[in-house]
Amino acid sequence: MSTTDTSVIHDIRDVARVAGVSIGTVSNVLNRPHMVADTTRERVEEVIARTGFVRNASARHLRQGRTRTIGLVVQDVMNPFFTEVARAAEDAATDSGYLLYLCNSAGSPEKEAAYLRALVEQQVSGVLLTPLQEIPAVMNTLRARGTPVVLVDRASEQPDQCSTAVDDVHGGDLAASHLLSIGRRRIAFISSTWSIRQCADRRAGVRRALRRARLSVRDHLRELVVPEMMTPAAGEQAVEDLLAEGLPDGIFCANDVLALGVLRGLLRHGVKVPQDVALIGYDDIEIAAASPVALSSVRQPTAAVSRRAGELLLEECDRPAEHRHQQLVFMPELVIRESTGGHG
Repeated sequence: MSTTDTSVIHDIRDVARVAGVSIGTVSNVLNRPHMVADTTRERVEEVIARTGFVRNASARHLRQGRTRTIGLVVQDVMNPFFTEVARAAEDAATDSGYLLYLCNSAGSPEKEAAYLRALVEQQVSGVLLTPLQEIPAVMNTLRARGTPVVLVDRASEQPDQCSTAVDDVHGGDLAASHLLSIGRRRIAFISSTWSIRQCADRRAGVRRALRRARLSVRDHLRELVVPEMMTPAAGEQAVEDLLAEGLPDGIFCANDVLALGVLRGLLRHGVKVPQDVALIGYDDIEIAAASPVALSSVRQPTAAVSRRAGELLLEECDRPAEHRHQQLVFMPELVIRESTGGHG
């Protein structure tokens, strides 16, 4: 094959022959281009571009035992909060030359575990995980194999594991304190099961705010538990349940998706928001400000939480000897709009 013959380009050796360089030089162009002289690198890149050569990543991954990929397992890809998580994590990955596999557990512990096992089989370099409830056992299997796992939106209890989380107790306190500050004394907290850490923490925050105001939890708080997937339909059903026993004058929902369903149910029944019932959600997803009555919410710094988690994971993947584990906690903030009497 001559140096101008491009009829058969099967592997890196063919690229080397066509470009008239060594195999090692082609390898450097592909993996360490800064080590190759500009004219030589440009000649090799021209051959690669002209021939459409694609290197065999599978063989390289088998030799290295890892890939330039990471996995992200989220609880509910339909929830805009997790969409933002995925977007920020992907930004961190691509900035470091990694690809991201997005896996949706859809509220199923079995599906979550299956995805984690599949990521092991794909030899990903690391995993970002927003766990459903208890930490899945397969996560420890991953870590035992040397695959880093960083928890997102969940504090790790292990000092040798990174995590990024939000102080949800403070967030629940912010929401309840705001309702109390505008004179609401019959408060409903609508959430999913308390086995979900975020829900339990937000509940603890609500109770803390009531106790600080010297109000009885028993007399001033009603707690409704909806299915684990906090959907608009679950919010609408919660309104039916509340109407059956008498509406409160303030409602706090554990996420905005649930709150938007509650808002729709209240408006359908002719309940005025915020005049009759003040309503506040959690997450401050983009649509919260654009709802029929602009929704007050507790804003999580979602992009920062997710991007920092991605950066910590990639640091551990690329520089394990230098990496220092961190458990980072971010603070939420209150955003007041029309649904609690603000001006949106």
